Amino acid sequence: MTIKRKEQGANRQRSTRTILASLAALGGVVLASSCCLPLAPFLLAAGTAGSSAFFVKFRPILLAASVLLIGFGFYQSWRAKQCNCQPSLLSAILLWASAILVLLFILFPQAIANLLANILGG
Repeated sequence: MTIKRKEQGANRQRSTRTILASLAALGGVVLASSCCLPLAPFLLAAGTAGSSAFFVKFRPILLAASVLLIGFGFYQSWRAKQCNCQPSLLSAILLWASAILVLLFILFPQAIANLLANILGG
């Protein structure tokens, strides 16, 4: 009985790590793209301009960190499958969604910024 509880606790911990890695990668992408994608432009225009000028220097590092965190998330997912543990559906969806978003932000940062500016600008 206690072995089964330990396995369930380990499964939750691995799932939590995968979710955290996905969210951290998304956070890194948002910070890396802040140079060309102002967030909440009407409320935080000055702060965003200052942060974009600051984070533009760190864009390559933040993008590399995002890719590494996505890789860590896939590793955690693969490792869970090797231990006969099924990762949660939420963690799998978040992992793949963050991987796709990171790839899009790496390949098309200005196109995504223009698209979001058009959507938010009306």
